[in-house]
Amino acid sequence: MKKVLITIILFTVHIIGFGQGNNYVQNYKKFEGLALTPPMGWNSWNKFACNVDEKLIREIADAMVSTGMKDAGYTYINIDDCWHGERDSLGFIHPDPKRFPSGMKALADYIHSKGLKMGIYSDAGSQTCGGRPGSRGYEFQDAQTYAKWGIDYLKYDWCNTESLKAEGAYKTITAALRKAGRPIVLSICEWGNDKPWEWGASVGHLWRTTGDIYNCFDCINDHVSWKSWGVMQILDKQDRLREYAGPGHWNDPDMLEVGNGKLSEGEDRAHFSMWAMIAAPLIAGNDIRKMDRKTIEVLTNKEVIAVNQDSLGIQGFRHSIKDSVETWYKPLKNGNWAVCYLNRSKSPKPVSINWQQTAVADNFAKRGFLPNQTNYSIRNVWTKKMIGDVKKDLKAVIPGHDVLMLVLAK
Repeated sequence: MKKVLITIILFTVHIIGFGQGNNYVQNYKKFEGLALTPPMGWNSWNKFACNVDEKLIREIADAMVSTGMKDAGYTYINIDDCWHGERDSLGFIHPDPKRFPSGMKALADYIHSKGLKMGIYSDAGSQTCGGRPGSRGYEFQDAQTYAKWGIDYLKYDWCNTESLKAEGAYKTITAALRKAGRPIVLSICEWGNDKPWEWGASVGHLWRTTGDIYNCFDCINDHVSWKSWGVMQILDKQDRLREYAGPGHWNDPDMLEVGNGKLSEGEDRAHFSMWAMIAAPLIAGNDIRKMDRKTIEVLTNKEVIAVNQDSLGIQGFRHSIKDSVETWYKPLKNGNWAVCYLNRSKSPKPVSINWQQTAVADNFAKRGFLPNQTNYSIRNVWTKKMIGDVKKDLKAVIPGHDVLMLVLAK
């Protein structure tokens, strides 16, 4: 009888223990309710690369306010690669003590005091792209550290990830962030190699669709073992991805090159317009402390930003191409539409639009643009002027590498 009783007790303990094991299943779902419109902010990499320190970041936060960018909707101050110091004996990461002597918590507090949010960078591999300590094997410790510092946004890169599978690696950092308990926007920076748009919506809030952007309008920078892409090349790579984007989960064609000096004023305008049309995150990458008036006017154009931030959250699409001019449509809330004519030629191109003979069916969004049935008013969002309605034809000349961007409202 004693042997039977012992056997029953051991069996019961085994069953209880097995059942309790289910309590340790990880939560691989991102924090909901974040990035319901494409994130807006600033990132250090395009302009400063590894040359980052706390003085620069504080000055950028100050400039975000003083230039009007905060009022225009920019929120995140994101420190990219090379902020890292060493890990301590327990494996916890610390910032570079020379570059960030006050520590990340103090820096985050300063950024938050401005009404802004702070982002940081890490990598799924053993080292970051800049050779600093990556998060592989330290995901849960790093997430705890970021939460303690008050981080709001994490860009998570994909260098030095030997033998890792992207979906699993990003689920690991998502589980770590959930365990740490602080809602943090997760930016998946896997470069589109493993089609993150197919699995990223439940894991992160945005995902890179391509390799790095390059500061030119229409070119490719060949590094032999990899390439970086001009604005137009990046834009072309967004084809057939719109169905994956929406509130809380966005295609990310990389950061803006507006104001970095190699694009003309028209090219800056076209770059910003197209990122707005495709509902891309608007992450500035220039030195916002030293912007000229024209750059500020591009980055803070609230009417263009409103197209990007439209609560419907539908990515625009290219409808047609004629004589180097592309016609793009983006459905907006309240039955309105954004229409953008992109001149990819270096030469000016005339356009003539007969609205009464225009009919566009957006089968994905289940919306139609029928000016012959509805009278839309027309507003040029760059000149900020009303230019009539769809009862009359529209004729214009678009300068080379520039846009005509319109909002048509019922």
